[in-house]
Amino acid sequence: MSGTSHPTPELQKISNSRGTERTLFDGDTGSFPLELRQVLVRLLRGPYVDGGAEPALWTTILTHDVSLRQYLSEIFLLLSVDSERKIALLTPADIEAVHTQPIVARKPLRREETLLALRLRVLLDRHAGSGTDVGISRAGAREILAEHRQPGIVDDKRLDEQTDAALARLLNLKLILPTELLNEYRVSNALALALPFDSIDQIPAYLSALDKNEPHNSLDSDSSDGPAQEGLL
Repeated sequence: MSGTSHPTPELQKISNSRGTERTLFDGDTGSFPLELRQVLVRLLRGPYVDGGAEPALWTTILTHDVSLRQYLSEIFLLLSVDSERKIALLTPADIEAVHTQPIVARKPLRREETLLALRLRVLLDRHAGSGTDVGISRAGAREILAEHRQPGIVDDKRLDEQTDAALARLLNLKLILPTELLNEYRVSNALALALPFDSIDQIPAYLSALDKNEPHNSLDSDSSDGPAQEGLL
């Protein structure tokens, strides 16, 4: 009969796949295929997806970009994708309303953790496009924190403790990654999205504020100021 529409092969395929895949467990009322649900869980688990290390997940993210963004918007989350660095992560939407904060609140970075993250962010940008990994050693991290010690403080034992604590926190967030060498780390490309400055020229101002011990300029995930609202931290 004229005027009767028929689903395209692609839509028919989607419909068929939903009919066979939507019931993945008792009580399942979802419509997403298994691989898309797995990506959602991985993104929500965090802290990010590295496309170089997880190519299958990366392909699924690119293929289902629109569906992912639509679903995540329902729970006040945004999908940030850096195609060049092959990094995808979730960031909270900027909305002032109750019950809209991230599901799992992250502990703010301490002063030394912030200082180290900012300095590594500068290194990452300076090596952008070079095709080489950015590395940092424990000794290098210690030197960075030593440069930013408060005037008159020369407690080397305390500096060692702060260095180890800062490295441990950035490792936990996967902003630096372990290597085969002891006390040698690779800076993750995710740091660029975790600290999304418009320009690295903005970073010295944050470092200066931290050196003056101005806590409102630290990377606090609960703060409305600064870049941390847009990233992992």
